[in-house]
Amino acid sequence: MSKKIHILVVDDETAMRECLRDWLLEDGYEVGLAASGPEAIAMARDYPWHVVLLDLKMPGMDGLQTLAELRQVAPNAEVVMMTAYATVDTAVQAMKSGAFDYLVKPFDPEEVELLIKKVVSHQELVLENILLRRRLEEREEFDEIIGQSQPMLDLFETLSRVAPADSTVLITGESGTGKELVARAIHGNSPRCYHPFITVSCGALPDSLLESELFGHEKGAFTGADQIRKGRIEMANGGTLFLDEIGEISAKTQVDLLRVLQEKKIQRLGSEEEIPVEVRILAATNRDLLKAIGEQRFREDLYYRLNVISIHLPPLRQRKEDIPILAESFIRKFCLEMNKDLVTIGPEAMQLLTSYHWPGNVRELENIIERALVIGTGKAIVPGDLPFGQGQIQEAEMPESIQEMERLHIKRILNNTAWNISQSARRLGIDRQTLYNKMQKYGLSRDK
Repeated sequence: MSKKIHILVVDDETAMRECLRDWLLEDGYEVGLAASGPEAIAMARDYPWHVVLLDLKMPGMDGLQTLAELRQVAPNAEVVMMTAYATVDTAVQAMKSGAFDYLVKPFDPEEVELLIKKVVSHQELVLENILLRRRLEEREEFDEIIGQSQPMLDLFETLSRVAPADSTVLITGESGTGKELVARAIHGNSPRCYHPFITVSCGALPDSLLESELFGHEKGAFTGADQIRKGRIEMANGGTLFLDEIGEISAKTQVDLLRVLQEKKIQRLGSEEEIPVEVRILAATNRDLLKAIGEQRFREDLYYRLNVISIHLPPLRQRKEDIPILAESFIRKFCLEMNKDLVTIGPEAMQLLTSYHWPGNVRELENIIERALVIGTGKAIVPGDLPFGQGQIQEAEMPESIQEMERLHIKRILNNTAWNISQSARRLGIDRQTLYNKMQKYGLSRDK
């Protein structure tokens, strides 16, 4: 485990407590000592111990009584019984009462070390199972879409109505607002939830590759096509296809996609055979498609085919009351994944989070919380753990235009990374192609 393991030693003999403490400290563990059952119970209420080494025979409250209490106040701690009176009966009774294992006195340091490692490995498996259960639950609930603001309450109501239907959905909103998360929630709560959910990032691929990615190809269809390959549409048959950045596709791909929506058939590249497909299509964009239609860059008939149901995600700056619960959710998520003890957010850090303008939206908040947990060393996130903690832009200094605010933020990130596009895109929470598009939109180049 990457986090520090906390071990509580409970024994009425001073020499035994101190001996175990010295061994465990030498192995890099954090150690607490208790001389009695009641003292151990009190310490377990106040601190998250991972392992408890508990003597079986103690005056007053014995080990089995203490074990029963520990199961109540510290259910996640693993208890190892220690006894010089080893019998089958006491061992079985301890294990039935919830003990992980037992040690027979006298024991040597190597024996203790091996057993502690066994306990820690067990806890790692438990954490892994928790993560797996959470991922499975995400397929069926809206729990990962977090918010209590009115725009989010309206979104939850819309999703509950839209998910069971089979209509195409166009999801709009700025980068980082959670469009793919919404698409997954729609799929996970639909009758198609046990069939594939396939994602295609249309803006990340050049047109020639996107066509092959969507429709597949036959062997010999082009140079390098040495075998038959199914396209993403065919792979999603029976399930859901999510087309992210739909506004980036070329005129030819728009025609091909329109044909799929109309005829429910595809043709692999290099083949004349028509393959029937039965797939629900969800699309997302951060572009103004009506403007693109007016500029003849997007087909009007395709737009209306995709926009049977429209869902718009508000930017984070328009629902700042959701920032505290979003931040706390990300803390729980990353502490679990990093095997770190749960931390909190200090009031000054929270003030910075709620006053920041969030051009990268929820994705940027998630990245910043992850960064704070990686570099932070305390039990609470403080301003110094935040990338803007030392030089927060004051409200009066912010430009009125959202576009100008985004331009300045992108320029600052590019400068901070010495114009490393990949690194800048990761920090902004967007992909490389989206960053290139925004740089072109705002006229940003290194020589300027």
